[in-house]
Amino acid sequence: MRDLFILLSLVLVFSCRSKEEDNEILKPNIVLIYADDVGYADLGSYGAKGVKTPALDRLANEGLRFTDAHCSAATCTPSRYSLLTGSYAFRSNAAVLPGDAPLLIDPDAGTLPSMLQKAGYKTGVVGKWHLGLGIGDIDWNEAIRPGPLEVGFDYSFIIPATGDRVPCVFVEDHHVVGLEKDDPITVSYRERIGSDPIGREHPEMLKQQADDQHSETIVNGVSRIGYMSGGNAARWKDEDFADILTEKAKGFIQDQRDEPFFLFFSFHDIHVPRVPHPRFEGASEMGPRGDAIAQMDWCVGEITKALEEQGLAENTLIIFSSDNGPVLDDGYADEAVERIGDHNPAGPFRGGKYSAFEAGTRVPTIVYWPDMVKPAESDALLTQVDLYASLATLVGQDLGTKDAPDSFDYLSAWLGKSKTGRRVMLEQAQTLALRDGVWKYIFPAEEGHSTWVEEIKKIESGLLLEDQLYNLEKDPGEQINLAAEYPERVRKMKEEIERIKKKASRPGWSEAGD
Repeated sequence: MRDLFILLSLVLVFSCRSKEEDNEILKPNIVLIYADDVGYADLGSYGAKGVKTPALDRLANEGLRFTDAHCSAATCTPSRYSLLTGSYAFRSNAAVLPGDAPLLIDPDAGTLPSMLQKAGYKTGVVGKWHLGLGIGDIDWNEAIRPGPLEVGFDYSFIIPATGDRVPCVFVEDHHVVGLEKDDPITVSYRERIGSDPIGREHPEMLKQQADDQHSETIVNGVSRIGYMSGGNAARWKDEDFADILTEKAKGFIQDQRDEPFFLFFSFHDIHVPRVPHPRFEGASEMGPRGDAIAQMDWCVGEITKALEEQGLAENTLIIFSSDNGPVLDDGYADEAVERIGDHNPAGPFRGGKYSAFEAGTRVPTIVYWPDMVKPAESDALLTQVDLYASLATLVGQDLGTKDAPDSFDYLSAWLGKSKTGRRVMLEQAQTLALRDGVWKYIFPAEEGHSTWVEEIKKIESGLLLEDQLYNLEKDPGEQINLAAEYPERVRKMKEEIERIKKKASRPGWSEAGD
């Protein structure tokens, strides 16, 4: 009897230790690296020409490279909202926000970082935010809340909106960094304030000429959207973005190295204004846009190196992707069009940022986790809105009925265990589009709703006012509209979009299909 008791005790101890080890495996550090405006073919591993991306190519070669993975929308704010909430952005009327917009995410709603907090993670966001702050009429000289800390992040160091919008300051947790009390900040998107020069009146002061929308307050030789006065000591220099944000990200990794952490490293690159650090000037053959790609790649290399130096690489899941497809001329004269050369940032696909065509949301996506994710290429159809539910499965968290209503668990596909992704996937641009396997349907756009110059031309000719149907297997460039030949397929896909729009809760429906 005594021997049996000892044997049972050993089995119990072994079982407990195995479970603990399993939990450690299921709770890796997670680093989500989110680039801005990076197109499907803007990386070397995806066919880029005129720029080298060795750090990202290494992750792609040693990890999982996806060829049919998507952000949820063709512009930044909607994609970021969907990524962090697991909910389609149209459900909250999410659009590209001005720099003084209130917080878009409901602090009472579940988010990806708050879910990971419940699983024992320390969570941090570093970089571009562009999801709003406060509740309206922000006083930038006082504590700014609600913001990232109120929606699940333990630490934040952010660009409040984008580099082309005021206020041109960093916000760490609840406060503007480096603000002097005797030089308060005032911001307006309605009327001119203060005495700072503006771009449309002083083009001679500009590093890059800009369109009229980007020709208001000049900060660091770049004219922005909106007006700003004061806060001179706190104002950023665009050339320092990469160094400052990377150091903050590395500092978060260092501080949290002894417990599981989630880092949302949200690049400003390669969004306009493209003003990379002087050491990256000439790093590509394409001018500032290409140099910004090289700078972005350097940042990825620095983060990877930091993880390796801390002994964390083996237990860290790195996910790299972009918030929308590429754009060349986006308001600043940085020679992005003139110096493009043989490079095609969208690869074989049509469209780009703002566009309902495929390149609006099909973006480079790489997953790297040494020993756990085997080197491979996957054509699984995936969308970033599913990262919420998939990572919840990874860390053993159940989702409530109101959490992540549009997010589904495709962890096996994200980790390369399966090549089965979604059957049906929604894409959001100036209209809604639907993927069903190789078929792509674009719902007719409202007249005049587009903001992308090429798309405006198509609307003027009436194309986007019609049903569009493409077979991406035979026609990846979406050149042959088959809607008239397959009216029944058009009807079913249109009905599917309407059904998805009406459903906003997790139980009782399965957009994902099998």
